[in-house]
Amino acid sequence: MSKTILTIDDSASVRQMVALTLSSAGYTVIEAGDGAEGYAKATSNRIDAVITDLNMPVMNGLDFIRKFRTHPSSTGVPIVFLTTESDEQMKAQARSAGATGWIVKPFKQDQLLAVVRKVAGA
Repeated sequence: MSKTILTIDDSASVRQMVALTLSSAGYTVIEAGDGAEGYAKATSNRIDAVITDLNMPVMNGLDFIRKFRTHPSSTGVPIVFLTTESDEQMKAQARSAGATGWIVKPFKQDQLLAVVRKVAGA
């Protein structure tokens, strides 16, 4: 059975690149354009991992994580930030909110796949 990954980013091109990278490796991908849409999809689908941007309209990635981590379905679901931010203080906030990992954009496809395999399994 294929693992399902939710990707949340306000950039359609980034979502498309993440989806293409993951689907070509056999993952099922669900896309969302902001944290609010991502929360709705995360709580209405069975997902194995989340890849989220930090800076988005409506609900940012940090707020998404905080809200999702209060929902029972978030238990055991790894969340990886994929963002242009690399500030250590921001990373610490993300970890305390419940983030599992951090990838800085622009990303390399093999790097993304390696992280997803590590946190969600093949």
